[in-house]
Amino acid sequence: MSLPVAAQEALEAFTACSGWEQRARLLMQWGERLEPLSDAERIDENRVHGCESLVWLVAERRDGRLHFRAGSDARLLRGLLAVLLARVEGLPRAELASVDLVDWFEQLGLQRQLSPSRSNGLNAVLQRMRELAES
Repeated sequence: MSLPVAAQEALEAFTACSGWEQRARLLMQWGERLEPLSDAERIDENRVHGCESLVWLVAERRDGRLHFRAGSDARLLRGLLAVLLARVEGLPRAELASVDLVDWFEQLGLQRQLSPSRSNGLNAVLQRMRELAES
């Protein structure tokens, strides 16, 4: 399975980092790339439950493909969401269903820094993406 362009860019950037501090800074920068969600989008209907922090996920269909936007009040989580969105952007439903979150964050060198609660939250985001893709 080939990676979307943004995911390939993320992989190259994160694997070039020499340690966690560099990755953490890069993660914050990626979080700043997220397109902000409007107040109208930050509603309970778009909230991802299962995350300790507030996370909202919006999906829209463009050119027959799903495009996701996400937001969070937590700065580190915004970065994690940004690299997750890079990984799934424009994927067909079947490929989205087979995305391995643990493997993706391991490739980026971020898996060891994910607490169990943060990992569970990101899994909840991915699961919500899959549900939206099915509807």
